[in-house]
Amino acid sequence: MSSSASSVVNGGISFWYAHDGLPAVREPLDGDASADVVIVGGGYTGLWTAYYLKKAAPFLRITVLEQKFCGYGASGRNGGWLYNGIAGRDRYAALHGHDAAVRLQRAMNRTVDEVIAVAAAEGIDADLHKGGVLEVATTPAQLSRLRAFHEHELSYGEDDRELYGAREARDRIRVADAVGAAWTPHGARLHPVKLVKGLAAAVEALGVRIHESTPVTEIRPRHAVTPYGTVRAPYVLRCTEGFTANLKGQKRTWLPMNSSMIATEPLTEEQWESVGWQGLETLGDMAHAYMYAQRTADGRIALGGRGVPYRFGSRTDNDGRTQEATIEALREILVRFFPSLAGVGIEHAWSGVLGVPRDWCATVTLDRSTGLGWAGGYVGSGVATTNLAGRTLRDLVQLDSGQAGRTDLTELPWVDHKVRKWEPEPFRWLGVQAMYTTYRTADQRERHHPSTDSSRLARLADRVAGRH
Repeated sequence: MSSSASSVVNGGISFWYAHDGLPAVREPLDGDASADVVIVGGGYTGLWTAYYLKKAAPFLRITVLEQKFCGYGASGRNGGWLYNGIAGRDRYAALHGHDAAVRLQRAMNRTVDEVIAVAAAEGIDADLHKGGVLEVATTPAQLSRLRAFHEHELSYGEDDRELYGAREARDRIRVADAVGAAWTPHGARLHPVKLVKGLAAAVEALGVRIHESTPVTEIRPRHAVTPYGTVRAPYVLRCTEGFTANLKGQKRTWLPMNSSMIATEPLTEEQWESVGWQGLETLGDMAHAYMYAQRTADGRIALGGRGVPYRFGSRTDNDGRTQEATIEALREILVRFFPSLAGVGIEHAWSGVLGVPRDWCATVTLDRSTGLGWAGGYVGSGVATTNLAGRTLRDLVQLDSGQAGRTDLTELPWVDHKVRKWEPEPFRWLGVQAMYTTYRTADQRERHHPSTDSSRLARLADRVAGRH
């Protein structure tokens, strides 16, 4: 029997926390303090940065300040896609040349294996399985985009990827109406909360101080200001992603885009037989308003997509609570992909925010004149990109402090990228609502009026949004 909306656990941060349990919250800051490096934000970006800095220079005094608890934001709510996508690669190719963008892509390919290796070395059991990423097309227009996407990825040196026809696609995962698919080996499924908990414990074991329940209200050169005191340090690194707008002066820096997910009840053996999915690939599609999914270690399907894409005034959600209409829309995607699961129960729904820069480009920066650094704007591709960002911030801090010279990472084209701010309200709210309404309309047209041409509506929305 299918679950009614009232029987679904809604919010509670995420299914991942319901599954693994909420952490014991660490002590807040208890007064003014000093450090060599202060990191604002206890998600993947902040924790990876702390991890790599402390491993490279054990003598550094590093403090992490987190407003709730480590992994409260996107790091504890995402779809568990550890993969090689990075936001803004094509723009970086246009700005810095194709070879520079190829170097960035190759660094991302290696990052997937880096995360897996560190998890193994630190004894972090995050349900990791490297089954790659399968992206399916279910309409003629999606198939055209899929083939173009596949060729585009080949042009960036990813020559180990594969393109499938309809039968080969369904041999991997039995998605109804699949007319083709593309697969890359550079992807893995994981349990986001197990990773963030393990990483926080590893960082703390190295001697990094983590203060939770400590919101930073303002960042300025050599100061991170909280209600409980100010931490002074030569380097202050902002790693706040979708919550950046909460900081003084950062309201229009990155837009907090909302993404929502559902998790089914555990499927039976018969249900899995009807679905396939034996390779444990992460699953996506080529819709304009795309979906993403994984087969969890305990035999569920966790599936996500855009619900309410943006809240007026850059507000963030309340512990992941999700509108019933969004839950139903995600269920419809699930059943459209897998009609045999029409009666499966939905046990959990949740939402979270991701950071979107005005030009949709992820960046990492250290301002050597002020000691202020930041990384983010991952546009939903942060599970792996945060690791590359952490290693790059490490290298930038070591370069600036004279501990090391330039590295391959400090020369990547996303370093020190500048981008303008988002428009003030109500223009950014109107723009984002219009963009996703247009994408959904374009997807509906492509499903009901088959054509190999992508909807002109979607191309217009891309241009207005600044995505291309």
